[in-house]
Amino acid sequence: MEGIFNLAWVIPIPPFLAFLTIVLFLNGNKRGSSLVAIGSVVISFVLGWGIAFASFFTDHFGENPIDRALYSIPTGASELVIGYAVDPSNALMLIMVPFLLLMIFIYSSGYMTFPGHLRSEDFPQAYAQHKDPRYSRFFAYISLFATGMLGLVISNSLLTFFIFWEIMGLCSYLLIGFWFEKESAKKAAFKAFMTTRIGDAIMLIGMMFLYIQSEPSTLRFSELFTAENLEHLAQTSVTIPIFGSVPWIALIAVLLFFGTVGKSAQFPLHVWLPDAMEGPTPVSAMIHAATMVSAGVYLLVRMFPIYEYAGEVSAGVLTFVGFIGAFTALFAATIALTQWDIKRVLAYSTISQLGYMVAAIGMGAYLAAIFHLLTHAFFKALLFLGSGSVIHGVEHGFHHAHEHGHGHDEHEHGHGTHVIQRQDGALNPEDPQDMRNMGGLLERMPRTGWTFIIGGLALSGFPLVTSGFWSKDEILAVAWGDAHFWIFWTLALSAFLTAFYTMRQIGLTFLGTARSEGARHAPESVASMTVPLLLISVFAIGAGWVGIPEKIPFIGGIVPNWLAHFLEPYLLHMHLHPHVLTFSWMPLLTSVVVALGGLGLGYLVYGKGLKEGQIDPLAKLFGPIWTMWHNKYWVDEFYRDTVVAFTLAFSKFLALFDREWVIDWIVNWIGRLAIALSTVLAAFDRYVIDGLVNGVGWLSDQAGNVTRLLQDGRVQTYLLFGLLTAAVWLFLNVLPVILTLV
Repeated sequence: MEGIFNLAWVIPIPPFLAFLTIVLFLNGNKRGSSLVAIGSVVISFVLGWGIAFASFFTDHFGENPIDRALYSIPTGASELVIGYAVDPSNALMLIMVPFLLLMIFIYSSGYMTFPGHLRSEDFPQAYAQHKDPRYSRFFAYISLFATGMLGLVISNSLLTFFIFWEIMGLCSYLLIGFWFEKESAKKAAFKAFMTTRIGDAIMLIGMMFLYIQSEPSTLRFSELFTAENLEHLAQTSVTIPIFGSVPWIALIAVLLFFGTVGKSAQFPLHVWLPDAMEGPTPVSAMIHAATMVSAGVYLLVRMFPIYEYAGEVSAGVLTFVGFIGAFTALFAATIALTQWDIKRVLAYSTISQLGYMVAAIGMGAYLAAIFHLLTHAFFKALLFLGSGSVIHGVEHGFHHAHEHGHGHDEHEHGHGTHVIQRQDGALNPEDPQDMRNMGGLLERMPRTGWTFIIGGLALSGFPLVTSGFWSKDEILAVAWGDAHFWIFWTLALSAFLTAFYTMRQIGLTFLGTARSEGARHAPESVASMTVPLLLISVFAIGAGWVGIPEKIPFIGGIVPNWLAHFLEPYLLHMHLHPHVLTFSWMPLLTSVVVALGGLGLGYLVYGKGLKEGQIDPLAKLFGPIWTMWHNKYWVDEFYRDTVVAFTLAFSKFLALFDREWVIDWIVNWIGRLAIALSTVLAAFDRYVIDGLVNGVGWLSDQAGNVTRLLQDGRVQTYLLFGLLTAAVWLFLNVLPVILTLV
């Protein structure tokens, strides 16, 4: 099977070629664009799964991972290696990423018809083809996005990892603002790009320090994670004001972590992710499940030896990582309780679940982090794609209502201005993403409804059956077993809130009775959208079964803990020691209680949906606390009034410094000096240079006037002139001789 590993570098190539093909040749061929994009991901999927399964069945693969150099860049005493790697961690990613990309691409071919804010009279040809006007561009962008994530997964160095990381950052900007006719989409794209750039810039500084301080200077994973280099980074230190002497490995770990804080939307750089919902729903699924935010946690997984050693020499590093993760998990869960937009609930849920994974890294739980990373990708992709199907159905329901004279005929679809002021927030009665305009959709959209419920149960950690239960329980078990009790109870409370707001979402969307014409007439989505939901739901349930602990009573050992057996040799190869936990009933019972308790309480409150116009019961119960959660703790407003306001004020100050006080003043005086000097030089040119030239010309003219008199046509005159010329010549030549003799 060695030969197939050598094809790993090919995996990102087909989507990139699809991107080039669509941009250069297929922009006007919408159907051809989708087929090329989907076909390219099929190739990457086949290659990725082939390589992954080959690694699963290769003996001692974890002890002998693949690392190949394609070419190198000399940098003086060392070199930067560009190549690819296949090891147990990215083999698991090659199961998840290509599969979800393929499902999202297929789903997109059905989803990308028409957003409600684009009018048919503006794009008549596109509407006639039942395609988004920028359908081809969309598939070009997501193909490039797929290139970024697939390239990142197979990278063998932090350098190429970062390059593909930035490709995804660019694509997220392009896709979040894809419907740039909406001012909110443009602002959201800019906000996402700038916020993640903060984390990326700090991460890049960490990469520079890592390259400089490593021996030899390298960013290649296999060379970074040698025992000698890790020991060297742990033994050398740098003096930082206030903190004193800090081991280089601790400083580098913190700086790299900010890349994750930005990309995986952890507090305080979480603010971009909810606004990213302005992009098409397939983009939301890619960002929140298969690619971008997963890349942030995958960075921690990839660099785990750095964090393990950093924790040994400076315990505060892992404490900081664990605190950010646990705090973010609870912080985002409380906000998700009070959101009305079906995708924003899932966005805050993603932030919260990523917090679980970051907290796991902070506890040194490598296996638990990657386990939840994989399971979360499946059920969160299922939920986002399901929400897109719901939005699509409700949009079509509103279209149907308008065409047949139901509802608010005076409002053009997507341009409704009728907003009802309510105690729990203003309501646009034609907003297809507001869950208050839904209800009863399980009957109208059964395939979407049941698959969404499966994803919701997995997110909630429904006991024993779903993948989310086993991966969350693994994190809670580590927190309890290693006595990280504050993390344990924080994550347990977050899990309870997760189950509650998930049932709230299911109840408001699918249960009860329809609360709008859009919900009453919503049709089931097309097969290209629902078949991916059915396929992903299998993994949302079964993906967790590969990691069931063998020490679990009654069922442990029936299904071997394949994930642990696959990863443990690789951890030992990297000189790391896997967690060995004794079984405890506490985390298991806690997982069961918070999941069932949250779901049960959520069903009691929202199980029958809401009546049309009914105020959210939580808003009545919690009052100002609900308002604080609904307004996201006013973090965006705080940034607007502090960071953004300071930046704008400082920019205006610099503008004055530039225009009025210093820069422009110096430039203007230099200009005036240049003008004065040019005036002097112009006078010198006119009166001296031009005077000399004119004088020579005048003398020549006068000489011409004299010699002109000789041209009278008589031979005698010419002979006389010749004699005079000869006489002058003789005089000039003989006179010096005479003077010499005298």
